Amino acid sequence: MSELITKSALELAEGLRSGEFSSVEVTQAHLDRIHATEDDFGSFITVTDELALETAKSVDARRGSGEDLHPLAGVPVALKDLVVTAGVRTTAGSKMLENWVPPYESTVHLRVQDAGLPVLGKTNLDEFAMGSTTEHSAFGTTRNPWNLERVPGGSSGGAAAALAGFQAPLSVGTDTGGSVRQPAAFTGTVGVKPTYGSISRYGIIAMASSLDQVGPMGRDVADAAALHELLAGHDPLDSTSLPDEVPGFVAAARRGDLGGKKLGVIRQLRGEGYQDGVIDSFTAALDIAAAAGAEIVEVDCPSISYALDAYYLIMPSEVSSNLARYDGMRYGLRVEPSDGPVTAETVMAATRAAGFGAEVKRRIILGTYALSAGYYDAYYGSAQKVRTLVQRDFARAFEEVDVLVSPTAPTTALRFGAESDSDPMALYLGDVTTLPANLAGIPGLSLPSGLADGLPVGLQILAPARQDIALYEVAGPLEAALAASGGRVLDTLAEGLTAQ
Repeated sequence: MSELITKSALELAEGLRSGEFSSVEVTQAHLDRIHATEDDFGSFITVTDELALETAKSVDARRGSGEDLHPLAGVPVALKDLVVTAGVRTTAGSKMLENWVPPYESTVHLRVQDAGLPVLGKTNLDEFAMGSTTEHSAFGTTRNPWNLERVPGGSSGGAAAALAGFQAPLSVGTDTGGSVRQPAAFTGTVGVKPTYGSISRYGIIAMASSLDQVGPMGRDVADAAALHELLAGHDPLDSTSLPDEVPGFVAAARRGDLGGKKLGVIRQLRGEGYQDGVIDSFTAALDIAAAAGAEIVEVDCPSISYALDAYYLIMPSEVSSNLARYDGMRYGLRVEPSDGPVTAETVMAATRAAGFGAEVKRRIILGTYALSAGYYDAYYGSAQKVRTLVQRDFARAFEEVDVLVSPTAPTTALRFGAESDSDPMALYLGDVTTLPANLAGIPGLSLPSGLADGLPVGLQILAPARQDIALYEVAGPLEAALAASGGRVLDTLAEGLTAQ
């Protein structure tokens, strides 16, 4: 086992610049780890050994010739399999796109390529990003490296498990209602949902277009910040892309302290339904923040009480619209009916029946109903009004505090089968803490706050729209204070790994 896989991304970047090791060595060490552990974790749908090593060799040659490279050049990364990669199979975790090889590139992949990061592969996810456990993939389930009987969260479960399993130092996920932050919480890693529009969505397979956002993931705050800096920035190919300059997120994570920072605890995200260990860990983290100089203030965001209902009308409505393109006619799976006439209608019905899983079908049906004549105003229209109220509540709260904080998820990682054993609608309650940020378009970050019954707990930080840097100004020193108090959460896994 190579010690290279336990180093942070920025430690690897420094070692590459100093010549301590090569990108080929780093990339090969992570590929070896993937192949040694993939039967246990199931983090990847596709592993791209040859392409990753080809990029690594190129970076080493360019660095050797004295070329000025991106700070992360040569550091490997894993991409969620919603990120379109030209010439490399992109499945969205669905049979519908099982054999689809895109003819074009996503902006995210282009930025990763241009910076010289070897792409280790495409990570597993709930089909079309619909789910909170990564049990809804057509290509098998992903298991949590902390406990193989637990889920890694979702839908970016593969991206999170690859980090926690030391298969990759960096991952790119997507977050529609918490799909980066919740798996980060379940796996003891760091996940960021940037301000809507701050990272290009061009070439990201859409689930719910007004909610989706690409999110950087790492094993610590500074690593996530470095990947965020790389991915962010205006893209003329994305009509929702913001023109903002990209600030120094890494510098923000490393400077200053919590002195004078006002942290607002959202009263509505601290009530019933939370696991005792989660609340205990959150309360202890607040005490540590206060001891480090932060002021803890309780704030009201009353409309958040209705956010879950609004989200589960807006999201499936957009799902219904976005997934209408998968009709068996243009690309992806095509299934013809086994009997009866072969018409556009029968091919579409047969294709969608065979290509979509149960959760995708559930959300399409719900969204189609919400958008149907006679129900649009009562459901979708009313949900959009609630969305506006949530945005106003956040705006008022940020007039009082620098950031808002809450538990990232009400529980630690669930056991496999918990979803099938319960009402699927009841399981949606697990998104109650994360989805309000997507409705409002504001940035959020999850970092580990400790352990409960041997499993990681996440603490969520929310900041005003277009002020993503505020996340890092709090997360960086808070992470350091938590580590000084009880050690880094992932060190527990790393120590076990190095002892092997």
